[in-house]
Amino acid sequence: MSMWVYLIDKLVPEAEAKVSVFDQGFLYGDGLFETFRAYSGKIFALSLHLDRLAAAAKRIHIPIPPLPQLAKQLEETLRRNDLNDAILRLTLTRGLSISGLRPDLCETPTLVITARPFTGYDDLYAIGVSVTISTIRRVSSLVGEPCMKSLNFMDNVLARLEAHRAEVFETLFLNSEGFLAEGSISNLFWIKNGEVKTPALTTPILNGITREVLISEIKKQAIPIEEGLFPLADLLNADEAFLTNTAFEVMPLIAVEGKKVGSGQPGEMTNRCRQIFIQAVKTIKA
Repeated sequence: MSMWVYLIDKLVPEAEAKVSVFDQGFLYGDGLFETFRAYSGKIFALSLHLDRLAAAAKRIHIPIPPLPQLAKQLEETLRRNDLNDAILRLTLTRGLSISGLRPDLCETPTLVITARPFTGYDDLYAIGVSVTISTIRRVSSLVGEPCMKSLNFMDNVLARLEAHRAEVFETLFLNSEGFLAEGSISNLFWIKNGEVKTPALTTPILNGITREVLISEIKKQAIPIEEGLFPLADLLNADEAFLTNTAFEVMPLIAVEGKKVGSGQPGEMTNRCRQIFIQAVKTIKA
């Protein structure tokens, strides 16, 4: 079944969704993206995603359409593809320039929205996943700034390759000082003595939308949680751990570099956090 793609200002069949070879996103990775998840035809935490996109676009000086317009375009893409449970991706580049690296000459940003069916990772929640530690360090720089989802994603691509070679689900970054940061496509949490811990945004890491929602909901449940700078040893000595992102929500983490985390099975607090997030999906408005 062919996909319908929102390209610039209209929906077009997948075969007609083409971007110029002179687009700055293609040539220089000059752009941003956001990944959304739809449940039963409704895009979860839509405003949080769009607010993050708008903040990043302002930082790198790419003009974007009004957020209500983007929300409508995302919803139109979901409906046109006749999807209820889906993953959507919005890509925004600085646009077309035929004069080399001249971002100042780009007049109109390029917008692309895609949607594909997706129902989750039910086969993994009961058994958990393993990770390796990346040889790449997570550092703060505008080129690969973790606080925004830039098309400059090479560190993450290379980390995904490390995960593939190690035959594990995900790769974790440490920062330049050796503290725990985040996964190539996920945020990291672990539990010690009943307290949830997660790297602080200043580590630096991306403030994942699932991360943000879950932290807020955990606090509402009066579960102790700490954000900070933590050494790898803290994760290795944790009672249990999990990863979060838009697609796999709250995923139990059972081993790091072949070493079991806690019992080596999804833990009680992890399962509780997963249920807390599932409830949030049902109750949080877009």
